[in-house]
Amino acid sequence: MRYAEAGYNLEIDLTRGNIERVETDPKLLETHLGGLGTSVKIHYDRVGPEVQAFDPENLLIFSTGLLCGTPAFSANRTLVSFISPQTGLLAYPMMGGFWSSELKYAGYDKVVISGKSPELIYIYINNDKVELRDASYLKGKGAVETQDLIREELKDPNVQVAAIGLAGENRCFTASIEQSRSSSSRGGGGAVMGDKNIKAIAVRGTKPVNLARGEEFMDHMKEITEYINFRNNNPLPGIMPIMSGIGSPQMMKHVDEKWHTESFAWGNARVRRKDFWTDEIDKTWTNSQTKAIKRFISCFNCPQQCGALINHDDVPPYMIKCFSKLTYTMAAFVDDLDFTWRICKQAFEYGLDSFSTPQILAFGVELYEAGIFTDEDFEGCPTDKEGRFFWLLDRVARREGIGDYLADGTYWAARRIGKGAEKFDHNTTKKHEQMNIKLGMLDPLYYLMFATNEKISITQIEGNWPQAAFPKKEMREKFVEDWPQLPDEKFKKYFVDWEPRGEMANPQYPPPEIASEIVDWMEMLHNIDDALGICAGMGSFCLKPPYHVHNYPKLISAATGMDVDKEDVRKMVNRSRNLHRAFNNMRGLRRKDELPPADHWKHRFPDLEETLMMKYYKYKGWDTEGIPTRERLHELDLDYVADDLEKRGILNNGQD
Repeated sequence: MRYAEAGYNLEIDLTRGNIERVETDPKLLETHLGGLGTSVKIHYDRVGPEVQAFDPENLLIFSTGLLCGTPAFSANRTLVSFISPQTGLLAYPMMGGFWSSELKYAGYDKVVISGKSPELIYIYINNDKVELRDASYLKGKGAVETQDLIREELKDPNVQVAAIGLAGENRCFTASIEQSRSSSSRGGGGAVMGDKNIKAIAVRGTKPVNLARGEEFMDHMKEITEYINFRNNNPLPGIMPIMSGIGSPQMMKHVDEKWHTESFAWGNARVRRKDFWTDEIDKTWTNSQTKAIKRFISCFNCPQQCGALINHDDVPPYMIKCFSKLTYTMAAFVDDLDFTWRICKQAFEYGLDSFSTPQILAFGVELYEAGIFTDEDFEGCPTDKEGRFFWLLDRVARREGIGDYLADGTYWAARRIGKGAEKFDHNTTKKHEQMNIKLGMLDPLYYLMFATNEKISITQIEGNWPQAAFPKKEMREKFVEDWPQLPDEKFKKYFVDWEPRGEMANPQYPPPEIASEIVDWMEMLHNIDDALGICAGMGSFCLKPPYHVHNYPKLISAATGMDVDKEDVRKMVNRSRNLHRAFNNMRGLRRKDELPPADHWKHRFPDLEETLMMKYYKYKGWDTEGIPTRERLHELDLDYVADDLEKRGILNNGQD
């Protein structure tokens, strides 16, 4: 019997119409855990470096995590992996909701899709019954609407559906995959799904998920439950509301957005409005949000309520999550929060990433104001800010007119357009739009996170370390008194010594060696969450979370019967991390690509930045190009990867 994992993948070759239930190698659990780890292994083994995003050989993998479908709170992430049309690298955006647990209950850990369907289809999985069904009647339908239509066709309100909208059908590079109250957004998974002619994947499952030592597992969960209840009743003092709790319910439950609206940049990540949050804005936004939100909602088996059901005026009801509440409003320079509730519904139906797309639309506006786009390009466009954004959103989703350029994202659009448009692409890393943040002083930790992580988007790689030094030493000392989530006691000193100004402040502190340790720890937590299918809001993302490096091994051991400790888990996820890095190295990733946006910080220090990168590369066991050395790969039992890198001339006998 297999424990925690189903032990089977569903392999679908769309070109041949072939469907197979394939038993997986149980040894992969010991080497790569599950979720991201085993998905990376499949991509490495089966997708050559010459394969492009819209080639039939590009695999589209929908994966559960190891703990999805178990009683573990918030283990509900579906990880979707593919070669991204935007970056050309292996992307792996995740979505919450109920889909992953339903797939596990159907008896599968992953759905591995290759080839292309000659006609638009949707995939229906009901335990052992799997069908490729005609979806021609769904062509052009919204991603949210499609979910309801499929449930009606199947006469099953409990079936879980992941679907694309018009943007995915038209292969827009920022097309998302929408499901329940969540979406898989970064990197253009919706475009790959559309290219394969898949409108949706519907899943229903009724099989059990077995635990090796169930009573022990539940004892660990009791401790985690007690901590969650404690944190919900005792938010961290002295921390802004958005960071004081766990999960991200603060975005929907709290109206006060002074920090986001005044600290983050508006438009195409250009302008900070430091005096935006007035008493009048507070009043009108409170009224708007209170009226629009009908109830708060959760993902599968999660005690938090990070999403909300919106019912605004004549806009059909829909669910919204997290920072989508602000992205379009801030990008369009619209001060009325009602705009959010109107445009997000349309954006979700089109199936577009709510982080990248608003910036892309603002980028289009900038090009028009600069004379690069002309009145002819904008013919028929309303002149008001709201109308202009709705018009551009529609053009992007349909790839009509200038929308055909913008649908490729700011990096590729700028280069297709030319005429100086390249200088307006100022906020991308590895060709991918970053968050709309513009700050003053270089931050060593964020420099490394922006530059080096395979997840690319900074919104998904922040971690347990506070974003800024606390102003008083007494506050810092109080904060570290109760911090059991830390991997080592020495981290407490690192934090207490960190000051907002002076010699022990950014950019000189944390120094490169300490910065490398902190970033590596936070990255490791994300890789564990992504292998287990745990929401980062309960583990790797927030401050003092319920899940951490000390209880992950206990849960893994009780769930699988495979007794592991912290070092075992660290080695497993580092193995997967370095395999992922090598895979992207084969696709061309090098040191020159690992740069945060040039204007992210006002004050930059080129020599320090180079030292940071070289020290971090060395700490990770990578050479000066960011490629894992043979020594490092050998330590992780990845000698076959070192051989591949040498044969391709990427490693020179494992040396720099």
